[in-house]
Amino acid sequence: QVQLVESGGGLVQAGGSLRLSCAASGRTVSNYAMVWFRQAPGKEREFVAAISGSGGSTSSADSVQGRFTISRNNAKNTVYLQMNSLKPEDTAVYYCAAVMGYYSFSSASYDYWGQGTQVTVSS
Repeated sequence: QVQLVESGGGLVQAGGSLRLSCAASGRTVSNYAMVWFRQAPGKEREFVAAISGSGGSTSSADSVQGRFTISRNNAKNTVYLQMNSLKPEDTAVYYCAAVMGYYSFSSASYDYWGQGTQVTVSS
């Protein structure tokens, strides 16, 4: 079992920044790829960014490229999502998730999920 706890969400004005954290516990976290998804009201959960277990490989959605950066510190069992130049359309609940092995862009592939953290961007 892997337990995930997100933090760092909040209310920010457009153009501002936030850094989300996802603290993991349980199994050897470096064996797990980690991902951030988000879900806005009335919309499907969508992929935001992913990182391999070692941190050597990352991927992000076109909508956030150049603005969001995913990283991890395996010594601290924590994954981060640095979000810059935030837009109102980034408003959503952000979830981190984990899967053994390589990351996937599909939420159905993930075994473990956090409870989510709300990000609200005002215009």
